[in-house]
Amino acid sequence: MAVPFPVFASATTATTSHQSLSLSVYPRSFPRTNFNVVSSSSSRPSIRVNSAASPSVEAATAVDSDRAAASDSRSKALPFRIGHGFDLHRLEPGYPLIIGGINIPHDRGCEAHSDGDVLLHCVVDAILGALGLPDIGQIFPDSDPKWKGAPSSVFIKEAVRLMHDAGYEIGNLDATLILQRPKLSPHKEAIRANLSDLLGADPSVVNLKAKTHEKVDSLGENRSIAAHTVVLLMRR
Repeated sequence: MAVPFPVFASATTATTSHQSLSLSVYPRSFPRTNFNVVSSSSSRPSIRVNSAASPSVEAATAVDSDRAAASDSRSKALPFRIGHGFDLHRLEPGYPLIIGGINIPHDRGCEAHSDGDVLLHCVVDAILGALGLPDIGQIFPDSDPKWKGAPSSVFIKEAVRLMHDAGYEIGNLDATLILQRPKLSPHKEAIRANLSDLLGADPSVVNLKAKTHEKVDSLGENRSIAAHTVVLLMRR
């Protein structure tokens, strides 16, 4: 019930475990209710509600494994979920530079166990993060020889499958590539179109930006490339 009166909080008692907090609801013509954080034998506090109008009313809540499981179940039914991904690779001569599944002409490319597609790796991590799953390195470990030289489209298709199995689809995605060279302006639309196709998403909900690093550190010295991605998943 909404209470159209100010709520005042004051710290009343401090113990070695938790601080007790008293909340009072005014005016005085209304029943006075105190909410106290009380210590318990567990490491987590419980909340006790004491009402002057009905002093026998007492509710205590404690977090246990059953409630944690119930919370996890509820989280899977959220109408939307948000994830962030980040990836960085060294740039070395003798490797192809593949970004978003597109081969970009350059004098060096990403040194990696797979094809080193920094954008797709980043997008995969964003989707996995939104779903509350382990990161790309745990699902596709570089210690497994079957991923040696693998195209990153394999990883993103698996991430999309997991997303659909969980009942979600792409709401929108925003990615930022950070590299000093080469200039990506001539390739951005091809990268965005291919990424949209891999995600099964309309290109209008997939955004791609590219930034230099102002010649600062390895990114600015053309020795590495990085990417950030934020993704919004919507319940299907």
